[in-house]
Amino acid sequence: MTKKQRALAAVEALEEKYPDAMCTLDYTDPLQLLIATRLSAQCTDARVNLVTPELFGRYKTAEDFAAADVADVERIIHSCGFFRAKARDIVNMCKMLIEKFDSKVPDNIDDLVTLPGVGRKTANLIVGDIYGKPAVVADTHLIRISNLLGLVDTKDPKKVEAELRKILPPDRSNNFCHRVVFHGRDTCISGRPKCENCCMKEFCTSFTSKNSKR
Repeated sequence: MTKKQRALAAVEALEEKYPDAMCTLDYTDPLQLLIATRLSAQCTDARVNLVTPELFGRYKTAEDFAAADVADVERIIHSCGFFRAKARDIVNMCKMLIEKFDSKVPDNIDDLVTLPGVGRKTANLIVGDIYGKPAVVADTHLIRISNLLGLVDTKDPKKVEAELRKILPPDRSNNFCHRVVFHGRDTCISGRPKCENCCMKEFCTSFTSKNSKR
């Protein structure tokens, strides 16, 4: 089985198991997703979703955030961790959106990663979920599970993204990343995987390698 064949098998297996998987951050517009994703760094989506109703109720536009008192943003997002850096980035990214992008969230990775606090993971999420473009969100679940499956042999996020772009069906890659997150939380749990219950065990190189040695 080639990597491309294994990737397609993984896509199909996860589509069957998690047909409705999607981003678990709550948002109603591109700016909200951009900010929520920045808040989610080293923080659970569930915690972010508890914080954003007050944040988005108080600040509704890029102009609102750009004019915000950073201390007030810090207060609201305090429980998300690293709140000082996140608050600073949120205010500064909105200033940059106004100055360089006419207050609109860019639709491409190259522009998105110029924003304060925005890396390729966030940029891919935005272009995939908001703009419907092929995307590979290389978070910890995707990196770990892609290695276990034998789709990649690196833990470098940028290299994982590049390698998966070569073998995943472009129109299904973004949703595949969301489904991998669900699978990582539900079955392929770090340090205690439930391999016998895995829908991908028949072609997972980690599972087959372990069983061939028994």
